[in-house]
Amino acid sequence: MSKYKIGLFGFGCVGKGLYETLTTNNDLDAEIVKICVKNRDKDRSPISKDKFIYDPEEILNDENINIVVELIDDAKAAFDIVKKSLEKGKAVVSANKKMVAENLPELIELQQKYNTPLLYEGAVCGSIPVIRNLNDYYASEQITEVKGIFNGSSNYILTKLFQEGQSYAEALKEAQDNGFAETDPTLDVGGFDPKFKLSIVIQHAFGIAVHPENIFNWGIQNISDQDIEFAKERDLKIKLVAKASTIDDQISLLVAPHYIDSDNPLYHVENEFNCVLINGKYASEQTLIGKGAGSLPTGLAVLADVASLTKDYSYNYNESRPLTITEGASEVYLRFDDVNDIDLSLFESISEKFIGQKHGYLIGKIELSDLKNILKEADHKVNVVFTSGKDAEIEVSKLTYSYA
Repeated sequence: MSKYKIGLFGFGCVGKGLYETLTTNNDLDAEIVKICVKNRDKDRSPISKDKFIYDPEEILNDENINIVVELIDDAKAAFDIVKKSLEKGKAVVSANKKMVAENLPELIELQQKYNTPLLYEGAVCGSIPVIRNLNDYYASEQITEVKGIFNGSSNYILTKLFQEGQSYAEALKEAQDNGFAETDPTLDVGGFDPKFKLSIVIQHAFGIAVHPENIFNWGIQNISDQDIEFAKERDLKIKLVAKASTIDDQISLLVAPHYIDSDNPLYHVENEFNCVLINGKYASEQTLIGKGAGSLPTGLAVLADVASLTKDYSYNYNESRPLTITEGASEVYLRFDDVNDIDLSLFESISEKFIGQKHGYLIGKIELSDLKNILKEADHKVNVVFTSGKDAEIEVSKLTYSYA
């Protein structure tokens, strides 16, 4: 009999990945004894029907279960499960980035109150041990910036757009067929998924709690053929980048498409892979790359958390740094259908502008708050791509030619 008995909530893509990685791993003294699911009629073969239950209380009230693994889609229900588990002294593993991001301060309090750990490596960037590295290896580092590709689904789609010339609809369908994107892809392509992940990363990198609602996000769903053509003409790519950067006592946060040049490590990260760049005072820039989507990579991250719990591992939450969230000015490429939809006076400067018969664009510097207003007013009629380089913002205009 195994020493560690697991009660598993949810048996979707990640749940199946956990089950496979655990049952084919002979080195871990743990086993899944109960799996709570909603659908009674779904075929779960070759797994025995005896393992499946339909009442959460059967796991929560089972004194023999000492580890709860929460892998369901519903963030509200997931929080209820995690909270009750911690209150009952059961260690918890979760891969629900929305649930963790929206409730992290309370989850930290619950862990401290009941002296029971919660681990959630699988919630951030799949198989890359981001949280573990920030919590342990970089504990003594003075981190200045964390940024990268935090969403494998959107990166897979962008790869297909650039490398194979697929349409957005074709690339999205292929991502869904391969299990990298959900039937409703809004969380991925809209930049919400990486925003939840960034919120969690900020806690471990900078010691501050930032609710996802306070992080700006703009996704890839509005990227057009014109935006891609612009990039290809200048040997650039578009990547959906999550970024937290500090200057002195201020921190700027955003998730948005960025033009990336070939000197940037993110330029070479394709398909469902994620990449996290950590910048610090002592180690400078460090690069972590791995699969950010898929059943087995994410299942492995969850399994690693389970293994850590068997060794009494828990997170250390550092004291908050005195950082103030700022919405400073950034240089952006803004593509529009009609220039009359854009209040050009909101830009601090405009370095390039092109107006054609069917579309136009401008490159300029603008405060994030003003950019939000433009995007809100124009909605689907515009798209924004931030300009970026390896270590600092670069001006795309320096790489372009002027249109008459």
